[in-house]
Amino acid sequence: MEFTLPTEIIELPSKGLLYPEGHPLASGEVEMKYMTAKEEDILTNQNYIKNGTVIDKLLKSLLVTEFDYNGLLVGDKNAIMIAARILSYGKDYPVEYNGEQVEVDLSLLDAKPHEVEYKRE
Repeated sequence: MEFTLPTEIIELPSKGLLYPEGHPLASGEVEMKYMTAKEEDILTNQNYIKNGTVIDKLLKSLLVTEFDYNGLLVGDKNAIMIAARILSYGKDYPVEYNGEQVEVDLSLLDAKPHEVEYKRE
């Protein structure tokens, strides 16, 4: 019997328009699995933290869709990171603002629309 982890489809802010036709992300979506103890270990790995690779290692571990990670747009990477946070720890994110503790609902964050039109050729 094969064990499969639950996954979610994450919509990319780029809508896939900035990836070439035929690219796995040209659909504007990426499949991501839920975090497990393996990813928790990545988040606390001191070597990854020190050399600044912890986020990339985490996202590479969570992404189910296969593609060249180095070609991932920064805005899409940020959206995937927020989705990972919501799926793993919930949508409420406590922050201090003007000396007060407030909670930000991460699920309400919207991507800024691109100011230029892009047509895939």
